[in-house]
Amino acid sequence: MTCTLILTRHAKSAWDTNVPSDHARPLNKRGRRSAPAIAAWLRDNGYVPDQVISSSAQRTRETCELMDLGVPARFTERLYQANSEIMFRVLSEADQPRIMLIGHNPGIAAFAHSIVSSPPDHSRFDDYPTGATLVAEFAISSWRDLAWSSGKPIDFSVPRELLGE
Repeated sequence: MTCTLILTRHAKSAWDTNVPSDHARPLNKRGRRSAPAIAAWLRDNGYVPDQVISSSAQRTRETCELMDLGVPARFTERLYQANSEIMFRVLSEADQPRIMLIGHNPGIAAFAHSIVSSPPDHSRFDDYPTGATLVAEFAISSWRDLAWSSGKPIDFSVPRELLGE
């Protein structure tokens, strides 16, 4: 049996807002176009998760909502600005075989690099831009058996490619 991780950085967020905190920053126009494009790519390739586990920040919530994947979503403060170790712990507690994590840089890029056995052949994997999405498979039957550097990259995409920008 395998478990599949879909690791998505939130779509492009707005910086020119009067929100009271970084946690409350919304998506910008490009981000609101990108999230549905990521979802369409996931659906077209058969990568729809069983569950989404997302940071509780406004921009990750909006990314998840605009993807409209039709699966249960859980929003947790633990993934807000989380490092690799925290992401690993959150994922190892998951109970569905296909999990999507939505989070933030720099933690999500570091986690992506640490969780796969080798990087996918894509020029944007190293910087993991907004909306970047990695699909990786793990030869485990439960996320409790997750190990560092054990994922096999299956696919990787960024919204600019999907939107033809």
